[in-house]
Amino acid sequence: MSKIYSLDGKKAEDIKLPDVFKAEFRPDLIQRAVVSAEANKRQSYSAKKRAGMGTTADYFGRRRDTYRQTINRGQSRLPREKTGGGGLGKVRRIPQSMGGRRSHPPLGKDFTKKLNKKEYQLAIKSAIAATANSDLIKERGHRIEKIKEFPLIIEDSFEKLNKTREVKKTLNILGIGDDLIRAREKKIRAGRGKMRGRRYKRKKSILIVVNEDSGIKSGARNIPGVDISLINELNIELLAPGTHAGRLTLWTKGAINNIEKAIMKNGSR
Repeated sequence: MSKIYSLDGKKAEDIKLPDVFKAEFRPDLIQRAVVSAEANKRQSYSAKKRAGMGTTADYFGRRRDTYRQTINRGQSRLPREKTGGGGLGKVRRIPQSMGGRRSHPPLGKDFTKKLNKKEYQLAIKSAIAATANSDLIKERGHRIEKIKEFPLIIEDSFEKLNKTREVKKTLNILGIGDDLIRAREKKIRAGRGKMRGRRYKRKKSILIVVNEDSGIKSGARNIPGVDISLINELNIELLAPGTHAGRLTLWTKGAINNIEKAIMKNGSR
């Protein structure tokens, strides 16, 4: 049994935890699942099949006895545009021409990594169970000294909070304020990423898992480090950022009641 807390931090009722919270901790499967999910987001690297070939230009073979001749014009025998009146235009299609194709384009690389459905389900179950393990949560760097119990569950009325100050107030009452302060800090990224629109790095704070969005997403989205997810959209990257399980997570009662059904749905991706 676990406690369900009200918005003022008092015990509202007890709830029996689903069996998923008893799952074995499998960091190997969690790592494979996260790496697979991140790899599958990458766009395959290759050139367009007909890059540089979208033109009317053609190669006409012999210099003599053809409709469009190049002899005695000082023109090379290369693919040229078909201009009006039987003439020849600019050179196209070949690498050294304007707008031509690349000389040796990449053959194409597929970055996707496959993972069996049952392995993904085991990984997500293991990551969910890790949210109830205070030792793993501490290892991730979360500040949980003031939090009374894991997993941390709150009543469904929390889903209706649509003001940031209301959400912050409730999180502070539950003892999550110290971790929110930790996540405010941002550091300048090392390397080329500074020049590519990702200059700063932030720490991950609490993950809020709800059954329905009745305003909570607009209320919590501007808090640094906080992620909000519907139970049906819960994935391994949210539960184990950077392949490290044990993320500080706040569940609503409705999310806990529908967690088994969501795992089966998310596992059959």
